[in-house]
Amino acid sequence: MIPRAHARNRPAATPRPSRRNGGLGRHSAQRLAVEPIDTSFSFKNKAYNALKQAIVTMKIYDTPGELRLDERQLAKDFGISRTPIREAMQLLEQEGFVRTIPRRGIFVVRKKKKEVIEMITVWAALESMAARLITARASDADIARLRRMFATFEGNKVQARLNEYSETNINFHQTLIMMSGCEVLIKIAENLFTHMRMIRGRTIGENQRAIRSMQDHMAIIEALERRDTKRAEDLVRQHALDLAEHVARHATYLD
Repeated sequence: MIPRAHARNRPAATPRPSRRNGGLGRHSAQRLAVEPIDTSFSFKNKAYNALKQAIVTMKIYDTPGELRLDERQLAKDFGISRTPIREAMQLLEQEGFVRTIPRRGIFVVRKKKKEVIEMITVWAALESMAARLITARASDADIARLRRMFATFEGNKVQARLNEYSETNINFHQTLIMMSGCEVLIKIAENLFTHMRMIRGRTIGENQRAIRSMQDHMAIIEALERRDTKRAEDLVRQHALDLAEHVARHATYLD
């Protein structure tokens, strides 16, 4: 028998850099604030989480014009290939955060006014149910933690520290959902909350809403402390619907 020749170990060919960029302009595209990705976890998941966080914090409703993303630049910033970036973008598109336009590129999605109002309306239903569950399930210590969130914003300190209050406001609403202890409710609210975070961050400084927000939160906390289920549920629902009304009347930047 004639022995087979051993295959030589050949170095893998280095792929040529593609000249195609999916229609993304290197100079006109929006560059997100991102850092190189840790390679110990799935590139796709890491890219997805990092891109989602960057989009959520970029204040998309404060910036006029289209927000286009550059796959090539993102891959370079992350220190990875473009494949996991594309995979992450597909997930973000399914969740409504980005939109691919053929021959033009990938754009961050700004929700229309009607869409925002509908999201807030659904949030009102979810959060009011969370309030109902909190009165039945949460410990006194957990509810007391809600009050401590706002301990440093008494008097006129809300407007003076608006950015800090905005983050506390967002944390308060997220905590209400988590304190419900209902895993299905928490899961349903998770993606919606990300969209809500962006619109709350944009509207909190408009028409003295921060001061009214603080007042509403104190009333909600008092109802939860008394385990007054109906009042807590009603207050939380109305608080969200007031935001929907504000958006309907004043959010001209969503038209």
